[in-house]
Amino acid sequence: MDNPDQGADRLARRLGHEFTDPSLLRQALAHRSWCGEQDGAPSNERLEFLGDAVLGLVVAEHSYRTYPDFPEGKLAKVRSAVVNARVLAEIAQELGIGDVLLLGRGEEASGGRTKPSILADAVEAVIGAVYLDAQWAAAERLVLALLTDRVERAAAEPDDFDHKSRLQELTVRQGAGTPRYVIAGSGPDHDRHYVAECYVGQVARGQGRGSSKKDAEQDAARIAWQALMASTEADEEGTKDA
Repeated sequence: MDNPDQGADRLARRLGHEFTDPSLLRQALAHRSWCGEQDGAPSNERLEFLGDAVLGLVVAEHSYRTYPDFPEGKLAKVRSAVVNARVLAEIAQELGIGDVLLLGRGEEASGGRTKPSILADAVEAVIGAVYLDAQWAAAERLVLALLTDRVERAAAEPDDFDHKSRLQELTVRQGAGTPRYVIAGSGPDHDRHYVAECYVGQVARGQGRGSSKKDAEQDAARIAWQALMASTEADEEGTKDA
C-alpha cells in the first residue's frame, strides 16, 4: 500500500476536492481493524454514519427536482437503485479506494481491500468527510459527480434495478406465484455477509450474495430472472421449430 498521506492526497485529487483539513480524509479511510492496532485512533464509522445521511438526501433531493412527474414509489425505486452497498462498492473500485484503505493485519490478510461492505462504508465515510470539510455544496457536488449517470439510468428503467419486483411480475404472469427467499448470514457483526437462495415454486432458481439481506435478495432475484427468461426464450424457440 502507498504511504497513507500520499494515498489520501491522490484520492483527494480523484475526488476533485482539496481538503482544508486533510485529517478528515485520512480518518475516512481508517477501518476499525486498523484503529484497534493504533491505540484507539478514531475509525471511519462516525463519518460513515454522517455520509450515509448526506448521500441519501442528495440523491432524494436531486431525484425530486429532476423528475417532477415521478410519484413517491418511483422516486423510492430510483434512490434504492443507486444508494446501496453494491453500487457504492463499484464507485469505490472506480476511485481506487481499496488501495488506500488503512486496514489491520487480519483484515488485510482476509482480502479486506476488495470486500464490498468495507468499500461501500468507506465511500460513505469519504462523503461525510467532504461534508464536514466544506459543507453541503461540496458534498452535493461530489455525490452528483459520482452518481448522476446511475440516477439517470435508474430513472429511465427503474424496474431494471429492482430485480425482486421484476422477477415477481414475471413469475406471477407465468402462473408460478410469488418467489420465496431463504437467507443465511455469516461473519462478525461489523462485517456480515449474506447468501440468499431464490425459489420459484419448489425450484431454486438463483443464489445471490451481498453485505445486507436486501442486497443478497436482489442479487438472487437478478440471477433467477435471467434464468427464467433464458428458459422462456428457449421454449419459444422450440415451439417455433416444432
